[in-house]
Amino acid sequence: AAAASESGRGGRAGCLGRVVPVGSRAEPSGTEPNRTGPGAAHGAGMVLQEAAGAPSLSTAAGGGADATAEVQLSRLRWAVLLLFSSYSLCNAFQWIQYGSINNVFMRFYDVNTFAIDWLSMSYMLIYIPLLFPVAWLLDKRGLRLIALAGSALNAMGAWVKLGSLKPHLFPVTVLGQVICALAQVFILGMPSRIASVWFGSHEVSTACSIAVFGNQLGIAAGFLVPPVLIPNVEDVEKLAYNISVMFFMTAGVASALFILVIIVFKEKPLNPPSRAQASMQSRATAEYSYVQSILRLLHNANFLLLMVTYGLNVGCFYALSTLLNRMVIHHYPGEEVNAGRIGLTIILSGMVGALISGIWLDKTKTYKQTTLVVYIMSLVGMIVYTFTLSLGHLWVVFVTAGSLGFFMTGYLPLGFEFAAELTYPESEGTSSGLLNVSAQIFGIAFTIGQGQIMDCFGTKAGNLLLCSFLFLGTIMTAFIKADLRRQQANLENEQT
Repeated sequence: AAAASESGRGGRAGCLGRVVPVGSRAEPSGTEPNRTGPGAAHGAGMVLQEAAGAPSLSTAAGGGADATAEVQLSRLRWAVLLLFSSYSLCNAFQWIQYGSINNVFMRFYDVNTFAIDWLSMSYMLIYIPLLFPVAWLLDKRGLRLIALAGSALNAMGAWVKLGSLKPHLFPVTVLGQVICALAQVFILGMPSRIASVWFGSHEVSTACSIAVFGNQLGIAAGFLVPPVLIPNVEDVEKLAYNISVMFFMTAGVASALFILVIIVFKEKPLNPPSRAQASMQSRATAEYSYVQSILRLLHNANFLLLMVTYGLNVGCFYALSTLLNRMVIHHYPGEEVNAGRIGLTIILSGMVGALISGIWLDKTKTYKQTTLVVYIMSLVGMIVYTFTLSLGHLWVVFVTAGSLGFFMTGYLPLGFEFAAELTYPESEGTSSGLLNVSAQIFGIAFTIGQGQIMDCFGTKAGNLLLCSFLFLGTIMTAFIKADLRRQQANLENEQT
């Protein structure tokens, strides 16, 4: 049997280490007998090897019966993940770069607050009708085409904005922002898909967290950099020069990232990285119906509950981010830079929360419990932030905003990964796309509603609106059942 297993490899040892065919009982050298768990190899230069009972890729696709699917991790996965996180960062920066200095752009373009708010809300509005065609493209054409389209549109929008450096050219900056919003449609649904296609079962949640991490880092930069590069000066010519510096820097970075995507970004690794992914790839393309997939998702009660609760939480985050400058300036006039720093604090603490959440999920697989605890703490953080914003002490706002961000932003990868578990073997791009549509719808509603309430009744009333919806989301999260289908598929294949 050992000889047959050895000859069955047919010399298919990859450049990164020995490969074990799916279903083989052969053990990697240096491991304990009969050990088939995902931690079989972790040393430098070694490849994680997983025995899987999933059908052969080529056999399922109609190939010969002798063809064998193999489970193997590729080192290129980290380069792909880093590159995606980088151009996602650049796109997120362009989303919030206007809102973080709302008052400065209002004066430069001579428009009202609502017009500047719509520069941020355009990201949310455009995503809603375009989700389904882009998710269909992701399923039919794969990751590389979507990555190329997203990074190209992101660079194009950045260059268009350079044509809006005069006060009367506000429509041009709107056009540039709309193009960047189109790019976002090709970006937001990819973290869980990249994690599943490129990463093993023991690291998929961490990878998803890192992918979301890049987007959050971009928002953090969007809060920090614009107030520093564009101080609130009276001279319009000086203001135009400062804006041009920021736009040129953004366009240069976006263009460089687009070139790197062309060179580095690959469709998928040579071999599936996990048993669950091998099983999904074994499905013949002709058997897959995108419409039927969406219908199955919309008949999944647990996923529908998650979709609404995710939208409530992330919609509150979008509204808070868009209106943060207005809130802080209202209570602390002239503190544009500190308003940006408070936003930075929210995002940085949230990035730590997201990373910890991903690692915790990979270790414990407690998706329901972790999601519920983080949701409750987001509600508590929002309540504390609401009642401390007007105390007159900026350092208190920094502390409470950071605590809020740790949980509210840390929730983002939890939602993606929980959805992937609840909906397996449906496409991660479709499930995460539906989550994002829910977030965009609630984000627009909350931003408009909170903005109007703030104008009429003050910031505390606006924030209490968000608190009430977070409370509703917490109650709904408690009713989601932990139907972890992806974990069950991994377990069953390992037992087979």
